[in-house]
Amino acid sequence: MNVFQAINARRAVKSFDPNHQMPADIERQLLEAARLAPTSFNIQHWRFLLLKDEQQRKLVRAAAWDQSQITDASLVIVICGDIQAWQDQPEQYWRNFPEERQAFMVNMLKQFYHNQPQKQYDEVLRSIGIAAQTLMLSAQALGYESCPMVGFDADKLAELIKLPEQHKIGMIVAIGKGIRPAFPRGGELPYDKVVFENCF
Repeated sequence: MNVFQAINARRAVKSFDPNHQMPADIERQLLEAARLAPTSFNIQHWRFLLLKDEQQRKLVRAAAWDQSQITDASLVIVICGDIQAWQDQPEQYWRNFPEERQAFMVNMLKQFYHNQPQKQYDEVLRSIGIAAQTLMLSAQALGYESCPMVGFDADKLAELIKLPEQHKIGMIVAIGKGIRPAFPRGGELPYDKVVFENCF
């Protein structure tokens, strides 16, 4: 399936086959694709927490309004972000660059984020969104359905997964074999209501 087919076919599926086991190579392929999602200054501050343990999934499901995707999907990923990644050995994000260019990028990165907590937080959420979409489109292309989820008690989930202090949870993405089709599309806004040129 090409990228446009995947975009058109991707829907938020709520019901998954709980007996389907995703092959390890497919799981790795999906996560490797997500690792290629763009991030500002190549910070790569997303962190992908895979919920594998059955009991852990039950606890997370209870914190997520008892949504069945948590226990039934083949792969459940809590996508988090490290807000302080911009200052975690920033040279590593540009290690393949010539030394002069690397120093320039690191200096720019520090100027951009230093004393900018809102910008740091916003950037994490942007990066998580891009990575999540990359995951979902990749899953669709491989014959899987997905569901992005923000319906959960974030504090309880953070406690359950032992979220590090400087990290934030963006969303959960459930991926698996759907057993019921998604609801019909609710209705897209007209093109000319969302697309403008030069100014509003």
